[in-house]
Amino acid sequence: MLTTARKRNRREEAESGRSRSSGGVLGALKVSHPDRIVDPSTGIRKIDVVRYYALVGEWMAPHLKNRPVSLVRAPDGIDGQTFFQKHMAKARMTGVRRLSRHLDPDHEPLMEVASARGLVSAAQMNVIEFHTWNAMKTRIDRPDRMTFDLDPGKGAEWAQMQEAAMRLRSCLAELELVSFVKTSGGKGLHVIVPLKRRHDWDLVRDFSKAIVQHLAGTFPDRFSAKSGPRNRVGKIFIDYLRNGFGATTVAAWSLRARPGLGVSVPVAWSEVAALRSSAQWHIRDIEERLDQGNRPWSGYDNSARTLTAAMKILGYKPG
Repeated sequence: MLTTARKRNRREEAESGRSRSSGGVLGALKVSHPDRIVDPSTGIRKIDVVRYYALVGEWMAPHLKNRPVSLVRAPDGIDGQTFFQKHMAKARMTGVRRLSRHLDPDHEPLMEVASARGLVSAAQMNVIEFHTWNAMKTRIDRPDRMTFDLDPGKGAEWAQMQEAAMRLRSCLAELELVSFVKTSGGKGLHVIVPLKRRHDWDLVRDFSKAIVQHLAGTFPDRFSAKSGPRNRVGKIFIDYLRNGFGATTVAAWSLRARPGLGVSVPVAWSEVAALRSSAQWHIRDIEERLDQGNRPWSGYDNSARTLTAAMKILGYKPG
């Protein structure tokens, strides 16, 4: 936990653009309409969002590196119309790079946030959220992770979410897969399984579906494998469709375009039981968490597995 003095110093550095985590990326960046209100519920302004992304650049960079990114933009604040941008016809944001057309040949080029400058440039263009693919640009046809998005249905309590995440972790461990968890910054939790780049998108998506269906069949009163409000009342819906080609998941350390501007934060499995909500950390208190950084995900880079053994254990045969 940061001391009061250290919090004050870090805040002052961020506001002046000299934070160690910003690397001076605010620099000469001109922020248009800096006092525009982004979140009416808290009074958070556009300049606060820009400063936030300058502050967290070094922690966010590993989660963005080499990955196609999609952006959620809110030019009129989060209460206004927002839109999801997956492609970039022209390079308009410094530090946000257009990727090769062959990665998604039927569309305009995908994008990559190539530097910390890209985060603040995007924030200047009213970007609130950053979402990434489950594959890197160096091998777009082979996902390097499998994602499970745990989403509470109407009437589901937070304790059910915590229990669901732990049950999913146990299931994955039985399949000899290592998993990591983060808050979504909204209502749920994200469970991530690093993979070796041996399988195509269809297999990863279909096997993730089989895992969810297994859990829903084993614990039908706790899990739903079907989307739609009526199918998950009082239950936790596990979204496996995040594993399809072109699907994205909000990146760690991204803000969410929701009241309070929650933050998606990597946590250790040992912390799940003590979490108060998925939006426990938000733009105004995130400094309390920054000294932890990405340490809760220590070992991620050495945890990738193939799905071969897991499919055999579950008795799954690719169609």
